Amino acid sequence: MTHPAPAPGDDALVIAGKPYRSRLLTGTGKYRDLDETRRATEAAAAEIVTVAIRRVNIGQDPGEPNLLDVLPPDRYTILPNTAGCYTADEAVRTCRLARELLDGHSLVKLEVLGDQRTLYPDVVQTLAAAETLVADGFDVMVYTSDDPILCRRLAEIGCVAVMPLAAPIGSGLGVQNRYNLMEIVENATVPIIVDAGVGTASDAAVAMELGCHGVLMNTAIAGAKDPVRMARAMKLAVEAGRDAFLAGRIPRKRYASASSPVDGLVGG
Repeated sequence: MTHPAPAPGDDALVIAGKPYRSRLLTGTGKYRDLDETRRATEAAAAEIVTVAIRRVNIGQDPGEPNLLDVLPPDRYTILPNTAGCYTADEAVRTCRLARELLDGHSLVKLEVLGDQRTLYPDVVQTLAAAETLVADGFDVMVYTSDDPILCRRLAEIGCVAVMPLAAPIGSGLGVQNRYNLMEIVENATVPIIVDAGVGTASDAAVAMELGCHGVLMNTAIAGAKDPVRMARAMKLAVEAGRDAFLAGRIPRKRYASASSPVDGLVGG
């Protein structure tokens, strides 16, 4: 479906100057086929979808099925990512290829991995790649660890969104360090989007209740028994978590607090 642009004053997620209604970003890998990819993306109501340039065809293989046929760029913001890159040079080359394939598209998701088992980011290589890409005119959304100092540095470099992990990629463990995320959010100058580790709807809601501006996920949806139903659940969870954050939760207490006053009770 085509998503209408948010009206001025709406609670929009703004990335690189563009407002989005949806705060749920989704990946496009690991689905059974392109039709399931399309149906899950629509059920999630995602407007930004990530594409692993090294793994998914968006035109570099003319004879193969093209993801853009089911998720056209006039309906979705395509977010090329550098999944599978282990050096800054690899990541920079991949982003430049994506820019050529997408006619000058500048919005990219940077990830430089440091370990094949955990898929943790190599933060030294990530910083180097981010500096190069920003200087080259890219709008960089960057996957990183949940280190508050590093997240601040990436924003200072000029990244348009910082994307700390909640837990290792594909682990489904949910948010493992709430306090780091809270510190990152409280000092944020750009959108903070949780990337990696979400397993189910409650994980997404927790991330949003902590004040994160959005959540990106792939495995949690694509790996579910019913990806389309899970995509819908994630959409609702992100919306509920955002509303709860904006509403402001009650303080936690160790004792009861009556819903109704005890003074003036009949027969008192």
